[in-house]
Amino acid sequence: MCNCLGETQGKIKQLDMMTEKESATDNIIADAMATPSPAKSMGDPGITPLSPSHIQQNDTDSNAHTGPSFIVVVAVDFGTTSSGYAYAFTKEPECIHTMRRWEGGDPGVSNQKTPTTILLTPDRKFHSFGYAARDFYHDLDPTESKHWLYLEKFKMKLHTTANLSIDTELHAANGKRVKAIDIFAYALAFFKEQALKELSDQAGAEFDNTNIRWVITVPAIWKMPAKQFMREAAYKAGLVPRDNPEQLIIALEPEAASIYCRKLRLHQMIDIGTKTTQNGFSPTENVGAGMTQGDRYVVVDCGGGTVDLTVHQIQLPQGHLKELYKASGGPYGSIGIDYEFEKLLCKIFGPDFIDQFKIKRPAAWVDLMIAFESRKRAAAPDRTNPLNINLPFSFIDYYKKFRGHSVEHALRKSNVDFVKWSSQGMLRMNPDAMNALFKPTIDHIIQHLTDLFDKPEVCDIKFLFLVGGFAESPLLQQAVQNMLHGRSRIIIPHDVGLTILKGAVLFGLDPSVIKVRRSPLTYGVGVLNRYVEGKHPPDKMLVKDGTRWCTDVFDTFIACDQSVALGETVKRSYTPAKPSQQVIVIHIYCSEKERVGFISEPGVRKCGTLRLDVTGTETTAARREIQTHMQFGDTEIRAMAVDVATSRTVKASIDFLTQ
Repeated sequence: MCNCLGETQGKIKQLDMMTEKESATDNIIADAMATPSPAKSMGDPGITPLSPSHIQQNDTDSNAHTGPSFIVVVAVDFGTTSSGYAYAFTKEPECIHTMRRWEGGDPGVSNQKTPTTILLTPDRKFHSFGYAARDFYHDLDPTESKHWLYLEKFKMKLHTTANLSIDTELHAANGKRVKAIDIFAYALAFFKEQALKELSDQAGAEFDNTNIRWVITVPAIWKMPAKQFMREAAYKAGLVPRDNPEQLIIALEPEAASIYCRKLRLHQMIDIGTKTTQNGFSPTENVGAGMTQGDRYVVVDCGGGTVDLTVHQIQLPQGHLKELYKASGGPYGSIGIDYEFEKLLCKIFGPDFIDQFKIKRPAAWVDLMIAFESRKRAAAPDRTNPLNINLPFSFIDYYKKFRGHSVEHALRKSNVDFVKWSSQGMLRMNPDAMNALFKPTIDHIIQHLTDLFDKPEVCDIKFLFLVGGFAESPLLQQAVQNMLHGRSRIIIPHDVGLTILKGAVLFGLDPSVIKVRRSPLTYGVGVLNRYVEGKHPPDKMLVKDGTRWCTDVFDTFIACDQSVALGETVKRSYTPAKPSQQVIVIHIYCSEKERVGFISEPGVRKCGTLRLDVTGTETTAARREIQTHMQFGDTEIRAMAVDVATSRTVKASIDFLTQ
């Protein structure tokens, strides 16, 4: 049950709301017994539940994704380092098509997906995406390339920006700034065009976008502003119209992987404990054959930017999933190894040179990182021979001009062990030097896994699925094995880089497959309650018209790590302050703490606004009651509202981007 912090829970309370034009400090509750409400004369809005309750609805009533039927589901896996799309027709849900192979590609790297790289012309128009962007940029003359805007690994900005907004900016390789929303929209528009072209070619006629349900994947540890940002970018890209939000679903990456993994046939995966593909079962059986009712498993999604962990329990025979512990993880993706390599270069050649080289020769810097990427993939625990990394000619040349001596001289002078200069013009790295670049990132992941397995909710884990591009690293695989000591079977799907993409398609076909989730944060609003001596702190007391009130009380909608079923709603009723009021705006607060008493406590922050547009619902009734239902059991928080007197729907929206 949702804990409501009013001492008169059953009693109907009076409510005052602010209009959009009023500047108010925060939400205040007035009890029905008080006349007049303190909110009116203080210029403060008062809010309170008229009927606080937490209700479970049947799936049939509440599945937020029911609506128009779609012919096809197209999922876009928008990754930090690589991206792609896949699709399935609703009539053939088992047949998942992955996108056509891309032009270009690197030696030893599967090009089923394309790099998340984007190129804009000097006048900031979209030019190309993926391999095409990278190759074109590489071929530009250095005097020309500095005017073009090339961006890569930009997805992490949505995770690392504290006050993310529509105006958040990114830096291109040449140092110029561009609006993040434009870049994300360009990328999504590119995938829309590619997918529609492929579907049209298959159909032999132009395929109508209205027949597509789109799915975009995001890390589970992303906060609500980042999820909303992706949705806004999709609207801007024309993926779906704003007035049909149901056409787009935001999928959480480890959830998508989990949905796919539970359907895996045993010949489609490797048990790294035994390095076999069958594990004693017939190869045509799926993991479900090895799973029984109530089995628990962990999915570790190791991507380019983030590592995401989710803990699920399978509910047979339907194969529905229940989340046992809130999604966790952090910025421990494989790009951390790239940063370590950059730090190594700074140590050898000096940070001043590296900074200058990146700005003056951006295309050559990209080349150097591509060369490092292919050697990074060759790192393994038992490797004995060195790894050679090509230094672009312009690096060697620019260094000599910058420092007045050679790259070879710099390597000899530096105190960096295990890195030498080869006569073929390469950096020669001893395997220990390469492994050292992996260590900080892998240590973060292992520490996080260790902490997760220490939680009481995370016990009796039968399988651990390693997915995402970074999961292919033998160094990471060995570290996970050593940490688990055989407590769980470690499973890696054969198409590990496409696991999330395929799972996202399955999720789009049946969004109700995950029946129970855990709330990542505590959410609520600020209210005013009757002051109770001994219960409330004296500094929170407010006296108005002879009545004592306690300010800043946190009315909890849902608590951190609380189980919430799909379709479960938190219900609150609100009343406009004046009959003529058109819009009700309520501040939403959140915290990582499970129990919150006041909105002024440390760690509690304003994170969004609930907006109720009550135009057109005017009534002759003395009081208007707007009943609001908020859903927390989906991948995004949703709000619906209705005018009780007229039964008319009220437009309700939650905004986490405009603070």
